[in-house]
Amino acid sequence: MSKDYNSVMARKGEILRRSLGINFADFEQEYISFDYEAMMAAVGLTFDEITAIQRNVGVGETPMWEMHNITALARKHAKAGFGARIFIKDEAANPSGSFKDRRAATAVHVAKKLGFKGVAAATSGNYGAAVASQAAKAGLKCIIVQETYDSRKIGQPEILEKTRKCEAFGAEVIQMTVGPELFYKYLAVLEETGFFAASLYSPFGIVGVETLGVEIANQIRKITDKDPDVVVTTHAGGGNITGTARGLLRENCKPQMVAASVNLKGLHMASDGHFNRKSFTTGHTGFGIPFATNPDRSDMPRSAARPLRYMDRYVTVSQGEVFYMTQLLAQLEGLERGPAGNTSLAAAFAIAQTLTQGDIIVVQETEYTGAGKHINSQLSFARQNGIEICFGNPKDEIAGQNIILPSCPSLISPKDVGMDYIRRSYIRNALAKLPQGEMLTQNDVEFLAQEVNVTTENILAMVENNDIM
Repeated sequence: MSKDYNSVMARKGEILRRSLGINFADFEQEYISFDYEAMMAAVGLTFDEITAIQRNVGVGETPMWEMHNITALARKHAKAGFGARIFIKDEAANPSGSFKDRRAATAVHVAKKLGFKGVAAATSGNYGAAVASQAAKAGLKCIIVQETYDSRKIGQPEILEKTRKCEAFGAEVIQMTVGPELFYKYLAVLEETGFFAASLYSPFGIVGVETLGVEIANQIRKITDKDPDVVVTTHAGGGNITGTARGLLRENCKPQMVAASVNLKGLHMASDGHFNRKSFTTGHTGFGIPFATNPDRSDMPRSAARPLRYMDRYVTVSQGEVFYMTQLLAQLEGLERGPAGNTSLAAAFAIAQTLTQGDIIVVQETEYTGAGKHINSQLSFARQNGIEICFGNPKDEIAGQNIILPSCPSLISPKDVGMDYIRRSYIRNALAKLPQGEMLTQNDVEFLAQEVNVTTENILAMVENNDIM
């Protein structure tokens, strides 16, 4: 078989069917719609079984910490009677140091059960380390395909740190330069090795995150005797908020779900020149917005991460605000955690000031830190790439030009991304898949309503009025 880009990408569906044991064609319904819940059920495991799988490999049951000092600081800058209690779900306590262990544990378990000799994943983030860690426990081989360098072969310290961690767990890491070839190489590896596709976006990965939502509901109820009012998740590809929200709903817990991304407006994620001018490789708008408005752009024919089904609010924070909160977490609460995971903390700090002191806000996860992920490494690398580092008002930050650390905590101020804009963008992308001359079916209309969490009447009105721009 031909190994060129177009030929391999044309075989994507068949490669993934063999590498997952799931035939995505079984769930297709009309031009746009598919049976999402049937696809999730194809995992073939009950929630209790997934929980047991994770516990057997040391994943989950991570601590929930109340941030007394950060809450006090938030109240200092809030009006009288305001400043919600801030809690952090400390996912850095998982074996590889992030919530991604929950996704990897399920995928690797299934791979072993089905008789695969190894697993593979395409990621430059924490997920690679999680898959490598779980593969080591299961005695499986592991290959991680990682976008690491620009064309000068200069790698970001955060990504190189994750390379080190993957290799420490015994994985083979295939490092690539930035560009559109990552998923192509991943598919080629799956085809050549016959390994299991331990994708971030498969149903196996997303159902694993549901345990996180269940734990949040039960821990907050035990500590406070009430449900959380707001849960803030760092948002990139959408699996984080999707799995967490589904888990919360299992416990009949319905807080406001807030997605938070680092604002990297103006930087293109596949640009060689922009690659090293950003200080965050995940949890940013370069993934957060495209994957919210077109989730099936992933390496799966149908992504199991469907963030708009569960997202009530979407905010962005600046790189400087996240770095500032990372240092604040260390110096006020004695928790040194990786910057990317503190995206949601930066948002929560400001949102807490708009809530009453009786309210509960949960920062959904933390991640480990290390030599390359540390704030000092990130800021030093930014300076080396011509980025100005200064104190001031983060609203003046321009991604790729400067990083502005807040001169006062009161300047931390998340910016809302209009949910109507995001929903319309999703619908516009979905309608582009309609064959010319065809109309939406009833199944398609109902599917779109579920996808963007509005009524079918809303969908019909937007389409009939051409109100999707």
